[in-house]
Amino acid sequence: MQFEIHPNEVKAQLEAGAAIKLIDVRELKEHQICSIAGAELIPMNTVPQHLSRLEDEAEDSQLVVFCHHGMRSLNVVAWLREKGVTNCVSMSGGIDAWSLLIDATVPRY
Repeated sequence: MQFEIHPNEVKAQLEAGAAIKLIDVRELKEHQICSIAGAELIPMNTVPQHLSRLEDEAEDSQLVVFCHHGMRSLNVVAWLREKGVTNCVSMSGGIDAWSLLIDATVPRY
């Protein structure tokens, strides 16, 4: 399974009604600047505290993890997969790419 998914593919899957759970692993201050509708904020350093719930959610939905540019989310996906959560991917380019390619109303920083 791939580690990354392109923002265009995320948008297409969301529009098709696919079972996707958006997980934002940025910090609260970043989330206050901009966010993607429907995404859940779980800052990277708190992901281990949410592992059990994320395992459960990954049974029903693909976890699409994102951050600012895609590096933190890639690390989170690698960690989740080490823990056995395989139904997860990092959104390449993060929320910055989402703003550039999908939704220009999402502020860039």
